[in-house]
Amino acid sequence: MSVAEQRPVAEETISRQPRRNGRWAGYRHLLMARMLELKREPEVVFWVFVFPLLLATGLGIAFRNKPADASSVAIVSGVGAQQAEALLEDSPRKASFKVEVLSGEEAQKGFRLGKYDLVIEPDAAGGLRYRYDPARPESVLARSEVDDALQAAAGRKDVVATSVVTLSEPGSRYIDFLIPGLLGMNLMNSGMWGIGFALVDMRQRKLLKRFVGTPMRRSDFLLALMSSRLVLMIIEIGLLLTLGILVFHMKVLGSVFAILLLGAAGALCFGGVGLVTASRAQKIESVSGLMNLVMMPMWIFSGVFFSYERFPAAIQPLIKALPLTALNDALRASILEGTPLIRQWPRLLVMLLWGGISFALALRWFRWT
Repeated sequence: MSVAEQRPVAEETISRQPRRNGRWAGYRHLLMARMLELKREPEVVFWVFVFPLLLATGLGIAFRNKPADASSVAIVSGVGAQQAEALLEDSPRKASFKVEVLSGEEAQKGFRLGKYDLVIEPDAAGGLRYRYDPARPESVLARSEVDDALQAAAGRKDVVATSVVTLSEPGSRYIDFLIPGLLGMNLMNSGMWGIGFALVDMRQRKLLKRFVGTPMRRSDFLLALMSSRLVLMIIEIGLLLTLGILVFHMKVLGSVFAILLLGAAGALCFGGVGLVTASRAQKIESVSGLMNLVMMPMWIFSGVFFSYERFPAAIQPLIKALPLTALNDALRASILEGTPLIRQWPRLLVMLLWGGISFALALRWFRWT
């Protein structure tokens, strides 16, 4: 056979050689497979997207702006009771009180059961005795307001002229404080539970054992799990911010790009923490306990539902070193104050350190079996 006759066969053999995948081909396939798996888990849609909206709506309605509740006041019947009741009725602030005249036994029983905030006992000399509980804020407030109203109705003149200006603007309300905290909490929950449960579930179903025989890199596998949260992060932030803007008229002062960048940093940070937490767990029960152990301090201390400034000053540095604290502070600064990213670098550094160190430890400790 001549050389000319052999050349087409050689060219055909060369053209049939399998194409080699690039460096990141495995990572791309793993990421796509992870996103397809999420589509088959309807509970993910509820816990990641629907539940935060329901929680924000419920808390926003519960703590919406509304007139202050009227204080419940019981006046013990007897000499002077009608006069005290008439003074409260003549007060300009009478709408702030709900007054009932009762016997001493009924008044004390109602106060003990929390039905009344304050009990007034008139005496024969024309004086009044207040019975209140200093451990109940509403009782302390009722005593102060009732005393001011009675003294003013009896003829007391204020020495200093004062005026009142009410402030209830978007940015200063509880719902404005709450929504960034819920964003941070949801990114932590979805990052840790989504990755931790997925990893342990694959380990229990023996799927990780099958990966051992493939040329897939461990770093590609773990990185694909972490970065799969980025797609969900965009939807999470979009839904919660849309709810806050449309339903509660929240003002977003920061740029959308800055908010998304902070959300991405938080998602990757907690993805790394979730990986290291589940890197050796063999059962769902084990990883559940570990996840709760890691997240519980952040639920309490990181200022999701109330400011962490209420805690003692001695532990403030530890609180600010938590990743959820850094994420919540960064989101609030960007959304409510419009703080640029360049001034957020300490918080970004905290999240970067938590995420980077956790991912490095996960690479070292992770086992396929």
